[in-house]
Amino acid sequence: MKLLFVCTGNTCRSPMAEALAKYKILNTEVKSAGVFAVENQQASPKAIQALKEKGIKLDHRSQPVTQELLNWADIVLTMTTQHKQSLIMEYPNFQEKYYTFKEYVLEADKKVWEQLKKAYADYEEKRSIFIQKNQHKLDNSLLDQQIQEHLAEEMENIRRLEANLINYDISDPFGGDLRAYKNTLEELDKYIDLLRKKISK
Repeated sequence: MKLLFVCTGNTCRSPMAEALAKYKILNTEVKSAGVFAVENQQASPKAIQALKEKGIKLDHRSQPVTQELLNWADIVLTMTTQHKQSLIMEYPNFQEKYYTFKEYVLEADKKVWEQLKKAYADYEEKRSIFIQKNQHKLDNSLLDQQIQEHLAEEMENIRRLEANLINYDISDPFGGDLRAYKNTLEELDKYIDLLRKKISK
């Protein structure tokens, strides 16, 4: 398995993810790159420090995403939805390889999406039945108000499900203090563990 982690400048998140993956996942080739990376920059000193405190050495030089790297990778894991969209726009031929990191390792969202689709369909069906029954009895402004009251419970259910959808972005520590980098590293660490389990199945 060949993994490519992608962030913006390839100096914070993706190098940390690469270092963790190399440290924790055996029999896997790992690289990282950035959608707007400048060639050959060192990783952020705070990223190096945060990893050092976990006993992991980070010796890294930044590189931009290229056609060659995308050809090389089996899976491309981006740090945010925006990074994924950038890759789709610039390199559309590889989009079957693109996932946000969280999207790839988390299965939970699939269930929520299924429930949401059902909730939307349920809401629409009840709404059209209510309109059919009451459209001649009420004027339009009253009808809207009555629909909202009639379907308040369904709307609440939809809002609750939407709130459970995962934010697919890994937090960006750039410009933050060492604590911000450590927090991002902890977040990455959690998903690297899930990735290891998924790959080794």
